[in-house]
Amino acid sequence: MKNFVSTHWGTYETSKKNGKNIKINKWSKDPNPSDFGLGFLKSATDDLRINQPYIRKDWLKNRDNRKNLRGLDEFVAVSWKEAIDITAFELENIKNNFGNNSIYAGSYGWASAGRFHHAKSQLNRFFNLFGGFSSSLQSYSYAAAQTLLPHIVGHDLYSFLDEHNTWNTLEKECDLIVMFGGMPLKNSQVSAGGVGKHTTEIALRKCIESGTKFINISPNTNDSAKFLNAKQVSIVPNTDTALMLSLAYILIVSDKYDKKFVDRYTNGFNEFKSYVLGKNNNQPCTPEWASNITSIPVETIKWLGEEISKNKTMISISWSLQRASAGEQPLWMGITLASMLGHIGTEGGGIGFGYSSVNSTGDVFKKIPWKSLPQGKNKIKDFIPVARITDMLEKPNEFFQYDGKKLKYPNIKLIYWAGGNPFHHHQDLNRLVKAWQIPKTIIVNEIWWNAQARHADIILPANTALERNDIMLNPRDPTIIANKKTISSIGESKSDFEIFSSLANKLGFENAFTENKSELDWLKYLWNESKKVSEEMNLKLPDFDKFWEDGFFEVPIEKTKKIMFKDFRDNPKINPLNTPSGKIEITSSTIKKYNLKDCKGHPTWIEPYEWLGRKEKFPLHLLSNQPEYRLHGQLDNAEYSLKNKIKDREPVLINIEDAKERNIENNDIVLIFNKRGRVLAGARLSDEIMKGVLVLSTGAWFDPDYEINTDLHGNPNVLTKDIGASQLSQAPTSHTCLVEIRKAKQNEIKKVKIFLKPKMQKKLEQKY
Repeated sequence: MKNFVSTHWGTYETSKKNGKNIKINKWSKDPNPSDFGLGFLKSATDDLRINQPYIRKDWLKNRDNRKNLRGLDEFVAVSWKEAIDITAFELENIKNNFGNNSIYAGSYGWASAGRFHHAKSQLNRFFNLFGGFSSSLQSYSYAAAQTLLPHIVGHDLYSFLDEHNTWNTLEKECDLIVMFGGMPLKNSQVSAGGVGKHTTEIALRKCIESGTKFINISPNTNDSAKFLNAKQVSIVPNTDTALMLSLAYILIVSDKYDKKFVDRYTNGFNEFKSYVLGKNNNQPCTPEWASNITSIPVETIKWLGEEISKNKTMISISWSLQRASAGEQPLWMGITLASMLGHIGTEGGGIGFGYSSVNSTGDVFKKIPWKSLPQGKNKIKDFIPVARITDMLEKPNEFFQYDGKKLKYPNIKLIYWAGGNPFHHHQDLNRLVKAWQIPKTIIVNEIWWNAQARHADIILPANTALERNDIMLNPRDPTIIANKKTISSIGESKSDFEIFSSLANKLGFENAFTENKSELDWLKYLWNESKKVSEEMNLKLPDFDKFWEDGFFEVPIEKTKKIMFKDFRDNPKINPLNTPSGKIEITSSTIKKYNLKDCKGHPTWIEPYEWLGRKEKFPLHLLSNQPEYRLHGQLDNAEYSLKNKIKDREPVLINIEDAKERNIENNDIVLIFNKRGRVLAGARLSDEIMKGVLVLSTGAWFDPDYEINTDLHGNPNVLTKDIGASQLSQAPTSHTCLVEIRKAKQNEIKKVKIFLKPKMQKKLEQKY
């Protein structure tokens, strides 16, 4: 019998002898497994695990007159009975006094790859049965795209990703892939919902073998794998839209754009054309104009225009580009440029959004509506775009714009978080820390003593995927995994299902929450329901017992291909897009009617609120990309991530010349700073990063020293600005950030504390 643990970063085989000598090994069926998971066991059993429930000391003593001590206070250990009693009482208290819309139930889906133990699903199910909650929508990864795409191509983001040209069409038919933002292989180690087999690198190598050429447009040459032999075009961050506009200008004035495609399949091109030619504002988007913005030589821009016009070209846009000021524009402009080339709907050409951003994009898969945990219906209509947490806490009952609507922030009194960590994902953490003091109560289900746990009032210890049974079933991955419990729960930790079941029992709706099903009962239910659905699609799944015994099941994949918008291209009248015109909206009448200053009716160059084109106090642009050695902040306490640190700090990539100008040497501890905060990091000098640009990956556990107002560990979101990409999407803008860097002074260098347990106090004689 095979035993597996399946995660967002891969599937691993587990083994043990006589209940001991537990090992995690790479799975032989994964052709390119990630090293992430090899340290999972050690991190799951380390001293940072939260081993029982805890309550913050001041909250326990002074609930009605508490001090702003979240992040500074000691914690008191309590029993599970006390924790459940206190948590249930507080939930009822807030509900009765302020209403369900005063409860913000936050989560983020990366907490578990399992179909059942999916934290967000568990959280939503619980609170929907409790009467509802104020919620969030979108994802930090691609919020701008989520809002924009329905207006432009009539697809929601997920159906758009499902329809991407498969790698086998690019391998056979694509001459040139232009990678705006690159295709960093490190990002393809992960996929939401789990990874059975890593496929991206193999697919890219096949493209190279078949003769496909690559161009990497990025300030970081590391955004393109070395074996791609990509032509490097270094660009000032946040200026990709200006470059693409100049390419559109070249295609128009040289009469090399596909007029037939534009006329038949797009809407509003003439208005966009007038803008590009400068007929409205006397500023044509010439290569000279773009060169001044992007720092790309004029001749290189002209060469690029020639290359894309004479080749079967795929315009690839990285997810990272839209996490910026005016983040809607590069994706919108990428779709427009691909439309002008006329290859949309054909093999090997068109538009891509997120190739190599996760593992599954471009894979062949059989789309089956697999069953997941029923969440019920939320009776509360209040919501926020996911990246507007701080605004919500700071501005209760104030109005804001989102996607053409005037909405109001709820007045939040209680936050309950299970899965995810806002002290990783969110921007301007110093501002968040202050706003985080506002609610009356903050409750978290958490695994480790990370920043989220240290800034909470009630901490309920959750367990890991190693400590429970589940089914890994990613709709875009043909491998289904039986995730079997490998180790006993550490300390008194419980699964989110067990935690919410106990709370539901205390609150009087346990039967409704559990439906009298155990963990195994739920797994069988989800499998059998999926079995019914799959049989309707001519796929026969084995019985649950056989699947569980075998450990995995491979969904048979016909050797087929997928071409985005092929049906639309073949017959746009019979297969129109779900847009007002039925076509690709180069000019969107809907967005135009919104009359937004920061998102016009067609792709536009909008100067970022911070960028290298302005002479400002902070002369360097900070990019905070996805890390190579962990998933977001997950497993930062694991050996694989820790061994990449420099003197216990997160490494920051700095251009050799920038370092020399500041007397910074390799492996120095440096201080990165701006008006929003200060961060210590370890210097890693490189000629692979553009001068004027730094790269500090996300995910280093937030480790603030409030006495010196400095993060000791290297979390870039201390420095990033918390403002929406535009009033259209209100998406995060982490990649728009100016900073300065210098060698840290000796008295500024303090020991990293985040991997040490917080202060504890013996149990207080305190009644709730």
